[in-house]
Amino acid sequence: MSDSLKHECGIAAIRLLKPLSYFQEKYGSTLWGFNKLLLLMEKQHNRGQDGAGIGCVKLNMPLGQPYLFRARDASKDALTNIFNGQIKKLNKKIRRGKLDMRDAEAMKSQFDYAGEILMGHLRYGTSGLFDEGSCHPFLRRTNWPTRTLMVLGNFNMTNAPELNQRMIERGQHPVFGTDTQTVLEEIGYHLDEAHTDLYRDLRDQGVAGPDIPNIISSRLNIQEIIQSAAKQWDGGFSIMGAVGNGDFFCMRDPHGIRPCHYLITDEFIAIASERVPLMTVFEVESEDVSELPRAHMLTIKSNGEHSIEEYTEPLAPTPCSFEKIYFSRGNDPIVYKERKALGAALTPDIVTSLEDRFDKAAITYIPNTAETAYYGLLEGLRIYRRKRVHSRLLNALRDGTLDEKMLDRAILERWPRGEKIAHKDIKLRTFITQEKSRAQLVSHVYDLTYGAVGPEDVLVALDDSIVRGTTLKKSILRILGRTNPRKIVVASTAPQIRYPDCYGIDMSELGNFIAFQAAVSLLKQKGKAKLLEDVYEACQKELLKPKEERTNCVKAIYDGLSTDEITKEIARLVTPHDSKCPIEVIFQSIDNLHASIEGPCGDWYFSGDYPTPGGYTTVNVAYIRWYQGKSGRAYDSPLQSAS
Repeated sequence: MSDSLKHECGIAAIRLLKPLSYFQEKYGSTLWGFNKLLLLMEKQHNRGQDGAGIGCVKLNMPLGQPYLFRARDASKDALTNIFNGQIKKLNKKIRRGKLDMRDAEAMKSQFDYAGEILMGHLRYGTSGLFDEGSCHPFLRRTNWPTRTLMVLGNFNMTNAPELNQRMIERGQHPVFGTDTQTVLEEIGYHLDEAHTDLYRDLRDQGVAGPDIPNIISSRLNIQEIIQSAAKQWDGGFSIMGAVGNGDFFCMRDPHGIRPCHYLITDEFIAIASERVPLMTVFEVESEDVSELPRAHMLTIKSNGEHSIEEYTEPLAPTPCSFEKIYFSRGNDPIVYKERKALGAALTPDIVTSLEDRFDKAAITYIPNTAETAYYGLLEGLRIYRRKRVHSRLLNALRDGTLDEKMLDRAILERWPRGEKIAHKDIKLRTFITQEKSRAQLVSHVYDLTYGAVGPEDVLVALDDSIVRGTTLKKSILRILGRTNPRKIVVASTAPQIRYPDCYGIDMSELGNFIAFQAAVSLLKQKGKAKLLEDVYEACQKELLKPKEERTNCVKAIYDGLSTDEITKEIARLVTPHDSKCPIEVIFQSIDNLHASIEGPCGDWYFSGDYPTPGGYTTVNVAYIRWYQGKSGRAYDSPLQSAS
């Protein structure tokens, strides 16, 4: 993805089903779970670099000893800092002779993260501040383990203001800032209610005070509590949490928008956002790892009993297609296959753009995450070429024109040529705010392979997606232009991004999308600027309807424009003013997207068809804010702020 986007977070958890002494005896380490959590998080480091956090719950701790721990960090090397910090504390005790790592009981009492429940989170922020306080897990402490709660997740709630208002109406005092706090407080409220009911019932029965906590712990129904809390949630989410008594839950939204996978053995249960980290860290096969079904919750009681059950009605499956296009690690066997298919699906359009002249073309990719799709495109072009050679040879055999010269032309004519044109040479971190200075620095992030492209060549560069177009215009096309090709073709494996996302990706300001800018530009060129005002008024009226009845009024912006028209206008908008060669842009079709990905996938950012009412609210508010010249995310503030 040439435009830098912040997006989906990463989650990980390990619930040990055996005592720490078991892992010391079998694997030689009481920190087996702690080490595996580090590996699970490191293997998902691509999912979050704004911060990290870990949490631990220890089972059956004696009264007076702490049982729940948390560490968070929002620095550049957050994950390393957290784990190294804990190991330094441990080594200090070992050097002083106060602790033996082989002593499981001593480790559990003296090392914070020698526990049975271990959870981790990697954050890419889409709301809230970028500080330690905004990092997961979020914690709600009390002096009752059965009311103490720790929560983390990969999610975005489209209706956080509404949920906060609901708490206010109860008489609560919610802390505004992130939807994570909203989720924590909502679950906490229902946990308190369930706990209070159980406590009063036991007290009234005359049960002795010291016996009450264990009875409450055994009777606490975490699934019912979460089910009650989640009734009004609108968004995409994979959320996990633990109660201080050792009850654990992990849930996925009704549409399956956010990813979640798990592995269950007789020794442990492990959870991660992606499949491959579980395969790699625990050395298992793909079929051993399962995907948590949408609208389902995995619960684990403090005694280790676990189940996976529906907590609400499953709705139409719309998992985020950007997981396949860009976010997930490409070594997942399914994702790898799908990304190659996305690249191959662009073959007909690339052939047309090359005017069937492979001998004067160079195929490359930028950025590095487009590499797998690049292999798929090359394969697609070679298959096309083989078919053409086969047809020409058959025709020559039939009409008797097959000779050595013709054979050489048919077979030896240059095949699709792959080149590594741009190399990401340095990791540039700059705090310069002046746009011109920043652009000058960014232009040196990539280095070129000189001499690989001739002045008669068409240079085809494959990209994951084109969102804002800013990096293309100010950096990438200028860099590629230095190779002096006859033409540059930028091909996107994703369709045109026309609408905001509100379920986890930082794509929420409508005016930033190059496809939207192109549509607005075309409307003005065609003398249809009045439509912009009409859509503004329609969006305002739409927000007066019940949320379940709202539709996407912004679709009207695109209705009178063809995809080809918008694509050509995008090419014009991203072409640098001093470009020495023409620029052409190619987008994937939505049909090809669905054909390339196994199973259903969400496409609301391309089609405008949202899976939840909150999506339709967001797109209308986003347009209103754009029309009024306001910046900011459409789902961060109460709706009235948009009008």
